Amino acid sequence: MSIAVPSATTRSGLGRSTRLRAVRDGLRRVAESAVTPLELSDVLDVFHPLRRGADLRARIVEVRPETHQSATIVLQPGRDWAGHVPGQYVRVGVDVDGVRLWRTYSLTHGPRADRRISVTVKAIPDGVVSNHLVRRAQPGQMIQLHQAEGEFVLPQPIPDKLLLVTGGSGITPVIGMLRNLFHRAERPATDILLLHSAMSRNEVIFGGELRQYDEAGWLRLVEMHTDTHGLLDVAELDRIVPDLAERTAYACGPAGLLDALQEHYDERGIALATERFRPQLVEAAEGGTVTFAGGTELDADGATPILDAAENAGVLMPSGCRMGICMGCVLPLKEGAVRDLRNGALTVAVPGETGPGGVPIQTCINAAAGPCHIDHQER
Repeated sequence: MSIAVPSATTRSGLGRSTRLRAVRDGLRRVAESAVTPLELSDVLDVFHPLRRGADLRARIVEVRPETHQSATIVLQPGRDWAGHVPGQYVRVGVDVDGVRLWRTYSLTHGPRADRRISVTVKAIPDGVVSNHLVRRAQPGQMIQLHQAEGEFVLPQPIPDKLLLVTGGSGITPVIGMLRNLFHRAERPATDILLLHSAMSRNEVIFGGELRQYDEAGWLRLVEMHTDTHGLLDVAELDRIVPDLAERTAYACGPAGLLDALQEHYDERGIALATERFRPQLVEAAEGGTVTFAGGTELDADGATPILDAAENAGVLMPSGCRMGICMGCVLPLKEGAVRDLRNGALTVAVPGETGPGGVPIQTCINAAAGPCHIDHQER
């Protein structure tokens, strides 16, 4: 029997590795001591926010106007961005006047060697986030980011015939599909018909690009402008698309259009894939009802930390320093708004906009700012 004995070279290599690890660990301990009571990750977030292992964020690289009320926001995502399938959407968290608000936008870019991504936003009346991104956002601004989600994607292999029906900003997931199909600058084998409705010719987002695709014969574009053609009448669909039943169909746009299309397709027994946007608003207030996942409800005023209000009501809560430092009290806010008692900043969670895991909040320094739901199984 032979026994392998590490050579002097191997022992030397192992020794160097151990020494380097010890030095690295020692430097980290020194750095952590230097930034206390903050954590080292808090400091790294300032200088290297897009690093691996950090909360996923993105830096705005460019704000490019598309129409007078829409713009494409080009983003450099963090290193942990996992990519997407064309047609999917992303949730972004944007700080507007001290309030972090979450919204959902479709990804609109094609393949990019620089790993940058883009969303295209239409400013809507009284839309806090959409108007901020279109009118006020600047390169260098950081936003929060979730991984891509959504099932509004083309099947593989791509069908021989496609019908894409879009209205207004409903073109955004579809442009991502088209750019992906056309990125090799070759005429696709698929027969694509795009029926798009907008208020006017000038308000067609990506209008110039879509018309170029039509002129090149890569798709057939049918534009319907409300100011000249009136609203798109779904009853006319069979005339506009004589081979309707032969085309795999996707639709995205206003709820009224999608409802009418769905009824039209159901009556004919054919399938339709739709993407619906359901914007919801949360009104901030002073205090409110706090509901926990286990069913407990309590009334909390706007000056008492949720942690204290819950414990006073007999709810067993995770806690630590009670100063907003240790993060031992963090729980997910699933819906509603809370206010940071240190600086008045609001954190808002909106169902359908905020990610399914909710928004992490520190209950020791946040108070209810209206009705809110917290994911915590109290004991």
